[in-house]
Amino acid sequence: MGLFDRMMGRPSQPSPQDPLPAPANAAGEPAVPSVAPVGAETIGVRSRLVAARQKLDAKDLPGALALYEEMLATAGDRADVLVTVSGDLGATGHVASIIELVAPRYDAVRHGPATGLNLIQAYLAVRDPEAARHVLDILFALNRPELEDRLHGLSNAIAELLANGAVVGLPDVAPLQQAPNQTVKIALITISKPIWSYGLESLGEEILPETGRPRRIAFAQLALLPATDDPTAAPPAAGHPLMILATGLPLWFAESFYFSPLYAPVAAVALADDPDAGRKPMVFPAEWGLDNLRQLVDSTQGGLDYIFTGAAREQAGTTEVLLRVWEVRKFRERKQFTVRFTAETADTELSALHDQVRAFMEWAPFPAGTGLTYAPPPAPGTWLQALDLSLALFLAEKAALPTALVPPLSPVFDAFAPHAFSPPSASLTWLTLRSRAAALGISPPLAEIMLNSHPAVGRARAALGL
Repeated sequence: MGLFDRMMGRPSQPSPQDPLPAPANAAGEPAVPSVAPVGAETIGVRSRLVAARQKLDAKDLPGALALYEEMLATAGDRADVLVTVSGDLGATGHVASIIELVAPRYDAVRHGPATGLNLIQAYLAVRDPEAARHVLDILFALNRPELEDRLHGLSNAIAELLANGAVVGLPDVAPLQQAPNQTVKIALITISKPIWSYGLESLGEEILPETGRPRRIAFAQLALLPATDDPTAAPPAAGHPLMILATGLPLWFAESFYFSPLYAPVAAVALADDPDAGRKPMVFPAEWGLDNLRQLVDSTQGGLDYIFTGAAREQAGTTEVLLRVWEVRKFRERKQFTVRFTAETADTELSALHDQVRAFMEWAPFPAGTGLTYAPPPAPGTWLQALDLSLALFLAEKAALPTALVPPLSPVFDAFAPHAFSPPSASLTWLTLRSRAAALGISPPLAEIMLNSHPAVGRARAALGL
């Protein structure tokens, strides 16, 4: 388990009276997006751009971002789309959103310099001179004489930021600031083995395969977006289905990829030290941005090759989950996965999502006889509950989380009991859950249930004194 602390929160926005300059074209004049051939797709993109700008003008940033995300998934490679998105966000003061939405998709050769100029201004506004210099170097490499004066001016602005900590004429944006005079300290926790295997180290390679793993992959805790029909609703508490999804899904994916010789996985979840409420499970209100990804890479021994991030939202009884896979070398998004389900369809849809992710990443199992043979759980929803509770008990046992914040145990044990027989990892999970709950003195009354007959299960029971 690895820990690192950082300050984090929703980026505050610059004053609407002091917005970024309007997007500029190569000659330094206001940009005019290139005209695409008129067709149904183009008209649809244009109408969504107009609708998103209207939401920005109405101060409905979440609504605008939802439109942008949907549009960029299919039209994010169009230069006119990127320059309009970056320009509208900048003109309405939403600088941090430019960086989160546009930077991962920007390619100077394909998309031209205008979006790059907007990105540089955004990085200057959030006081990130290194990122601004990186984009500036890319634009210089285009060897466009008509850009030189503008680029030299931006180079001077970067030098001013480095020397003085600010740039005259640009608003200051504190990208990691919470409410005024209040900050939340975040402990990010990386779990490098299946969460149910901690405490069973004596079983060694009988349950966990160990061999050279060429690719390092991380699965980050999901952000929980507010429902569009009630954006002011309070964040969910521990044990809420969305919280279970936010932590259980990365734990499940990391567990399954541990049983592939191609990957060395970690799950990244977080706790928050709130000045008012003390330590509690972290709720991310927005998807992880590039700054978060870089810190995760820097804090992971050996670095990372791929990172999965994502978000979940529940509305009118339907849950929607979005996952993104990032290639770390270029910090570029490679693929998106989206799934929607109700309580009745959750197991089917989550199983399908799990299959899609493994197929895209070319997951392959270890040869037979190398640790446990991996088998997906027959009831993913119940499995996520068990993993989420396993994490909470593990953290409470390590004194990293107050025991009072562990979700109610009885509902999870009751739901999990019929599924604890197969596969063997389910039986091991049942045993480590019981052991940790007993050690913390919060174990509910439990009847004996039939567990898997795999020899490792018997040895685990003996090792745990159960």
